[in-house]
Parts: sequence; C-alpha cells; structure tokens
Amino acid sequence: MMGLRFHFCFLVLCACLILPITQCLAQTCLPEELAALFIFGDSLFDAGNNNYINTTTNFQANVWPYGETFFKYPTGRASNGRLIPDFIAEYAKLPLVLPYLHPAYPRYTDGANFASAGAGALNVESSSRRGWVIDLNTQLKYFKNMETVLKRTLGEAQTKKLLSRAVYLFSIGTNDYAAPFSTNSSLLRFSTHEEYVDMVIGNFTTVIKEIHRKGGRKFGFLNLPPAGYFPSTKAIMPENSEEITALVKRHNKALSHALQILTSQLEGFKYSYTNLYNFITEGMNNPLKYGFKEGKMGCCGSGPYRGIQSCGGKRSIKDQYELCGNPSEYLFFDSAHPSEKANEQLAKLLWNGNLDVTWPYNLKALFGQKQSEIN
Repeated sequence: MMGLRFHFCFLVLCACLILPITQCLAQTCLPEELAALFIFGDSLFDAGNNNYINTTTNFQANVWPYGETFFKYPTGRASNGRLIPDFIAEYAKLPLVLPYLHPAYPRYTDGANFASAGAGALNVESSSRRGWVIDLNTQLKYFKNMETVLKRTLGEAQTKKLLSRAVYLFSIGTNDYAAPFSTNSSLLRFSTHEEYVDMVIGNFTTVIKEIHRKGGRKFGFLNLPPAGYFPSTKAIMPENSEEITALVKRHNKALSHALQILTSQLEGFKYSYTNLYNFITEGMNNPLKYGFKEGKMGCCGSGPYRGIQSCGGKRSIKDQYELCGNPSEYLFFDSAHPSEKANEQLAKLLWNGNLDVTWPYNLKALFGQKQSEIN
C-alpha cells in the first residue's frame, strides 16, 4: 500500500513538473520576464545592417579603425566601440542585439536591430539616398517579416506577448534634414520648413502607429542632435549650418508634441523621450564637463575639424586620414558620430536619466513595467 501511494505521488509530481513544458513542446517558450529590444533608425544605431546591402562605402563603417576600442575589429558600427543600443541591451540584461540582416541571426526573441546608416523617415523614393540605405518604412517592412517568423516559431499568443512586452527604440530624422543640403535634392526647395518637418513627422508617426497596431506599447525616442554644428557640417557646408539647426529644432518641438498626441490616441502607449540635442550641444561647448578634452573635432577624419568623411581611408577620400591617439578624449569619433565613451554616457541618460533629460519615463522604467501596467 505504501509503495502504491509513493508511486501515485511520484506520478503526480512528474505531471506537475512536465505540464508547463508540454504546453510549449511544439513551440518556443518565452521566459516570464523577457522584454525584447527592437531598434530602428540611422547610423547612431546601425550595428551593421549596411554591411549586407548593396551600398557605397560612405554609408558603411566596416573598416578599421571603426570598432577598435571594444570589438577589436570593424563590425559596421559608426564608432570606435559600442553604440547606445548595445549599452541599453546590457542594462536590460539582454545579449547584444544583432543586425536584422545578419545571415546567422535566426532568433528574434531578444530583439532585432533594423537601423541603417544614412536612413531617414522619408521614403527612399523621395529622398536623396535612393537605393543606398534602408529607410524607416523598409525597416518597418522587415519588422513585419520578423513578426511572421516569430509566429511560426512561437505561435500567435506568445508572439503577441513578446511584442507587447518589448521596448521599441528609435533614432531617426537627422539625415532627412542634413542630406538635402549636400545633394541635389529638391525637397526643401519646394517646401517651407514647416511643411517639410510635417512630412517627416507624418512618416515617423505612421510607423509608430503601425508598430502599436502590431502590439507595441513601450517606445524610446531620442530627439535630434545639433547636426548643423557637427564637424562634417562645419567642414563641408558651413553656410548651411544655421538652416539645418533651425530645421532640427523645429523637428524636436514637433516630435515632442506628436508624442503627447499619440499618448491620448493609442491605447497603452508609453514613451521615453531623451534630450540628445542638449547633451551634444553641451559636450561641444564644454567638453570637460563630460570628461572630454575635445568637443568640436572628430578623432578620425581629415580636413577642418577632421570633418571630411575619410575615416578608414576607403571612402571618397582614399587612404589619407588622421586618427587621434585616444578616442575616449573626444566627443566625436569621426565626422558625425559619437565616440564609445559618449555613447555610454548617452545610454545612461536614456536608461535612468531624471526628468530634466528623459521624460515622462526612462527606459529602465519601461523595461520594468509589466504587461498589466501598460494596458
């Protein structure tokens, strides 16, 4: 009798242990507290997608000395080391989020990086970079393709859970305002500043709404940096500096307003908005405050301010470029992109910055929110 009772209890215990597993035998189960990170944007966030498209070397960072500080080889990131999303993934206890186009990246439960150097919110058909970059609408298309793959591996319910828990991080728009001045684009010639910014914001918010429709609820945004004062702008087109800056300021104001409207329109929509503009401006004007020796010149490049895009010697300027001795002393690594040290400082502002720099939530708060708190 005692043996039968023990046998019965053992079977019950096994059934209890096996039940949660057998419910997911045909599919992959998600860890209960997983919050994935999905990344959209431009060269500030591109972890190497442009390595895998037919583009020019001007939109790639896959040559030495890019990546020298952390990875010890060029990964496609436009910095000497890690980018802002790399640090955010670390803080959120996620692995590095690989580029979506990486050929050996079949798993998306931790997130995916869709960003492309040179990308903007405008469609490539209407931009000056047609065919060379992955614009925001195409990044959205890739996201939808990824959702289809997730549904096949996780099932409908688990995919919905993953997408609703995830954080969606954006850096987009700088190229929409800077690129037309360095190309033959006619967009700005036939639009007022207000009309042009409205077009960029309109494309951007359409993508946000579509991700929300797919289940996204938690979003992180950087406003645009003072691109009119980048080393590249000051070296190549200083006469356009003030107009680019005026457009960027108008965009930042419009984006802040648009996000407030989306909060009232979209169920469960929560967002974090970080003031990149002020950080870069202060870093350029007072580099010592942030531990830099140089705030207005790039570490790698040539010409005035090392603002000519020649870092690595494989771009339109071949073989000739200058490289500083210590990138951590510089706000900018090349003509337009922060050093790894600056990226880390920015990531910390996104992650746990106070309301002076990041509002109405920081990313730590968004990653920490449970599903019941955002619906």
